Amino acid sequence: MSHDPPPVPAPRLGPGDVAARRPLHWRTRRPVPPALWLCVLLVYPVTALLFRLRYRHAERIPATGPVLLVANHVSVLDPLACARLVWDAGRAPRFLAKDAVFRGAAGRILRAAGQIPVARGSSAAGASVSAARDALAAGDVVVIYPEGSVTRDPDWWPMQARTGVARLALTADAVVLPVAQWGPQRVHDYHAKKLHPQLRAPADYLVGEPIDLAEQRARVRAGEPVTNELLREVTDLIMGRVRDQLAEIRGEQPPATFHAGPRRAVRDTPTDPAGELP
Repeated sequence: MSHDPPPVPAPRLGPGDVAARRPLHWRTRRPVPPALWLCVLLVYPVTALLFRLRYRHAERIPATGPVLLVANHVSVLDPLACARLVWDAGRAPRFLAKDAVFRGAAGRILRAAGQIPVARGSSAAGASVSAARDALAAGDVVVIYPEGSVTRDPDWWPMQARTGVARLALTADAVVLPVAQWGPQRVHDYHAKKLHPQLRAPADYLVGEPIDLAEQRARVRAGEPVTNELLREVTDLIMGRVRDQLAEIRGEQPPATFHAGPRRAVRDTPTDPAGELP
C-alpha cells in the first residue's frame, strides 16, 4: 500500500488571514545569534533542494512566547526540515539533540546557535533538562523528538517515547504543540541505511492544536509527586496526538499501540534524567 499522501500545497496567506496579521518575522525571531544565522544560511538552501515542504496549520505556532514542539522521528534529516518549519513560522528553533552531534567545529557552532546537547547516561544529563527548561522560560521554541532516535516501527509509526517530554511539559509554562512529519524518510531511509538522493521530495508537516495539560499541571502544583506513571501518562497523551496527526497526513488508520523502542542502557525513571530525554 502506498503511504504517499495527496498533494497539499503550502498555504498562501491572504490579507484577511489570521496568520497574515502576525508580527513581522524579523521581530518574532529576535535576537538571533550570529551562529544561528550561519546555520540558516547553510540549512535553508539544502532543504530547498531536498524537500518540497508542505505545511498544514503552521500558523498554530505562536508568534511569541514559550513553545514545546513535539515531533515524531522518521529520518536523520528530520531536524533540517523541521527547523525550516519553525523558521518559516517566524521563530528560531532550539533542538534537544544527542551530544554526539556536538563535536568539533560543527558542535561549537550548534552550541553557539543555542542548540541543546543531551548527554544520556552521564552526570551531565540533568543539565540538558535544566537548559531546555531555561530556554522555555526565556520564551523560546524548543523542539524535541521524544522517541530518542528514528522510529524502529517497520511502517514508520511512532515508537514508544521517552518521558523527558512529559517532565518539560508539566514543569514549564509553555504551549505544547504536537507536530507530525512525513517525507524525510524518502531521502534517507534509516531502516535500510540508504540515501536516496532526489530533488524536492515531498515532506508534509501537520501542526496540531495545543495540548491541554491544565489538569495534570494543577496536580503537580498541588504537590502530587511526578511519578513515572504520571510521566508515562502525559508522554503517551502527547505522542498519541502526534500519531493521530501522522495518520491524517498518511490517510491511514494508525496502530493502537506504540512500537517498542530499542533496548536502552539507562533506566527510564523520574529520578534519572538520562533515561528521559532523546
